[in-house]
Amino acid sequence: MAQVWFLASIWVGLALIAVLLAIKLRISTALSEIIVGTVAQLVIGATIGATFLGAQQPWITFLAGAGAIVLTFLAGAELDPEVITSRWKETAIIGLAGFFAPFLGCAAIARYLLHWPTRPSWLVGVALSTTSVAVVYAVMLELGLNHTSFGKTILAACFVNDLGTVIALGLIFAPFTLRTAIFVIISIIVFAILPWLTPRFFRRYSNRVSELEAKYLLFLLFGMGGLAAWAESEAVLPAYLIGMVLAGTVGKDHVLIRRLRTLTFGLLTPFYFIRAGSFVSIPALLSAPLTFIILFLAKSLTKFIGVFPTTKIYRYGKEEGIYTTLLMSTGLTFGTISALFGLSHGIIDQAQYSYIVATVIASAVVPTMIGNAFFLPRHLLPTMSESEREPEVVGSSTTL
Repeated sequence: MAQVWFLASIWVGLALIAVLLAIKLRISTALSEIIVGTVAQLVIGATIGATFLGAQQPWITFLAGAGAIVLTFLAGAELDPEVITSRWKETAIIGLAGFFAPFLGCAAIARYLLHWPTRPSWLVGVALSTTSVAVVYAVMLELGLNHTSFGKTILAACFVNDLGTVIALGLIFAPFTLRTAIFVIISIIVFAILPWLTPRFFRRYSNRVSELEAKYLLFLLFGMGGLAAWAESEAVLPAYLIGMVLAGTVGKDHVLIRRLRTLTFGLLTPFYFIRAGSFVSIPALLSAPLTFIILFLAKSLTKFIGVFPTTKIYRYGKEEGIYTTLLMSTGLTFGTISALFGLSHGIIDQAQYSYIVATVIASAVVPTMIGNAFFLPRHLLPTMSESEREPEVVGSSTTL
């Protein structure tokens, strides 16, 4: 048991280092954690051993997965139903453009430029079509843009984008089975009942020291996540949908959201982001960097070709349009999930997996750093005083 505690202290220590670096470098903490995970795995692997960091240990995998699930739920809960209703065409068009352009473009580049076989090429298209709700939401939260219609529109467009990714992954690679049908039917029933059941349940049993609301939500998220995994889908998908259907109730309970953020950002998401960074093999990339560069440029350029023109349709300013495009160029959760799906099902090999994951993680870091440094629409940032900001936003605002 001592080994577990020592390993936990190392991971939390890396998370602390990431926060300090984020403050120093003025970048998002989530992105700093990814970078720290990559460097830590490289250094520790070269000096002590590749398995010392323990990224594949079940308890670390669980904490990282829980972080992804709860963070994705929070992102869904931040969606404003009124914004979605009033801007459904805008979010749908931007989201679908952000999916189809890289999906088709990256698949074509992998097939005809890199000369990968057909199935791995389609897998590349799926993995690089994603946008990272986790990264975008973390950035929105740190900037305070999650309270603005601009930020909520981006999050809604990200959802449409990733929904396209999940559907494509299922239609192309995952056969529709009886388990899939059971998952879909149960999900529809649960999503229909939750908006009615949750506020009534909270009114009767909430405001207790036992944190009943948090336990209720975690029960739903883990239960539906387990059902999704059993049906060979992904646990983060029902989490996002649960957040969406509860946005009008849970999303407006600022005290509950703040407590969930404390749990998520204080404990869970560092394991998720650091673990994601630890999967990048620097030696593998250095041995054949051209493939990584081609895939990264393919994802970035096709996202720009797809998203930026659609922002002009809705009269975004140059800053807002480029910033939206850069944030939607990010990738992490569904990209790594798609790559791991391809590896575990024999669609891609280990080398192809490394290139895809490295590209996905690079896309989580580079576009966001460029966007925050050069194209951040500062005139849209909330003008709250420091005393009015939520504690976690104040603490993170210096990392931008």
